[in-house]
Amino acid sequence: MTVTAPAPPKTRRVVFPFTAIVGQEEMKLALLLNVIDPTIGGVMIMGDRGTGKSTTIRALADLLPEIDVVADDPFNSSPEDPDLMSDEVRQKVTQQIPLTIAQKKVQMVDLPLGATEDRVCGTIDIEKALSEGVKAFEPGLLAKANRGILYVDEVNLLDDHLVDVLLDSAASGWNTVEREGISIRHPARFVLVGSGNPEEGELRPQLLDRFGMHAEIRTVKEPPLRVQIVEQRADFDRNPPEFCNKYQTEQEALQQRLVKAQTLLPQVNLDYDLRVKISEVCSELDVDGLRGDIVTNRAAKALAAFEGREEVTVDDIRRAIVLCLRHRLRKDPLESIDSGYKVEKAFNRVFGIEANEE
Repeated sequence: MTVTAPAPPKTRRVVFPFTAIVGQEEMKLALLLNVIDPTIGGVMIMGDRGTGKSTTIRALADLLPEIDVVADDPFNSSPEDPDLMSDEVRQKVTQQIPLTIAQKKVQMVDLPLGATEDRVCGTIDIEKALSEGVKAFEPGLLAKANRGILYVDEVNLLDDHLVDVLLDSAASGWNTVEREGISIRHPARFVLVGSGNPEEGELRPQLLDRFGMHAEIRTVKEPPLRVQIVEQRADFDRNPPEFCNKYQTEQEALQQRLVKAQTLLPQVNLDYDLRVKISEVCSELDVDGLRGDIVTNRAAKALAAFEGREEVTVDDIRRAIVLCLRHRLRKDPLESIDSGYKVEKAFNRVFGIEANEE
């Protein structure tokens, strides 16, 4: 038996609507595909300063529908999925103890640049554990980010060890904290979004490879488009609720589309011949390991689900493959990331598409 707690009153600040964001299609698509299938492994967004990276990610978190969580659980545990439950909640389910369910907005957790490993992973109070015989755990940012979005701005300036910890948790869906022989683990399944400015240095290729997708964003050059973006921002700042109301219908439609895509995803089929061709592209580009193949398969399926289809098309692969492979071509840390031209060229050759075709 479950008890549903009343939703808290709406006191959140107003966020710029996702559907009102002009341009940056590559970044928006990469983020939406990761929401549909978090196993894609997150997205690295590299681009100029002031191009709306943070605004877009906050808008995405605000767009997502509320999720059912176990009330008063620090890990946002799911009341149904055992893989998204903390050990304590799983124990209650096993013992058939009723759970109180609450609805909660999907969390977007900002990771500050100066964060310590304890702040990120959580800490174990050894004194309390030894004196009272209980596992006294103070949850960190990974616990808060479970079933949500973890955003790391300037990820290329973050300590490599911390980036490793984040990527390990994102890949396994669990965070383990060990100290003085005491070990605690909790679910930490989140969409990892890193952003940075290439001028401030690149991530090491080994770390870059662990991000599922890589989106490049550039400052909009067309003057009319720039004017439109500036005017929209001014309208939003003048009266945020009124501005958001204009986009309410579009926001709700996109939210429904994402929910349907998540439901449809398990039924989506990727033909064997297309899978072979994806691997052929990866092989031709000399991509290390199999992450590129796996992520491209997942992204193409997520895109088909987003379009409401159960069969992946060549066009789905074309739209996803650059995002999945461009950052895996680097062998030399000093080499800049290929813009995607090499990937498109290899894709066209393997799939037999004329180079002049769009």
